[in-house]
Amino acid sequence: MRIPTRVHGVLDYLMGALLIAAPWLLGFATGGPEQWVPIGAGAGALLYSLFTDYELGVAKRIQLPLHLLLDGIAGVVLIASPWVLGFDEKVWIPHVAAGALEVVTAFFTNTIPSYERRRAR
Repeated sequence: MRIPTRVHGVLDYLMGALLIAAPWLLGFATGGPEQWVPIGAGAGALLYSLFTDYELGVAKRIQLPLHLLLDGIAGVVLIASPWVLGFDEKVWIPHVAAGALEVVTAFFTNTIPSYERRRAR
């Protein structure tokens, strides 16, 4: 089963906000890369979601397959960041969990918004 694009849009905005808030919610707001990687990923997700051509996009300039590719790349960056940037002994579980969720949802989301699928019928 594929994730509907409207549901993916809701998840985009929730995940973006949670990634930005995670360092304070989970106690790793130290000013180091462990804080800034999820903040950057969250801000980026919110930004490109606003420009995505799907139900919850505002400007509709980015096609959904590119959006999903960006989600996947952000997920891989989140997963790898604790070891690449050397903060794995401080915190890694939130980064890996959020990154895995990004990759899985990108992989299982429909690539055509529902309004375009209805129009094609």
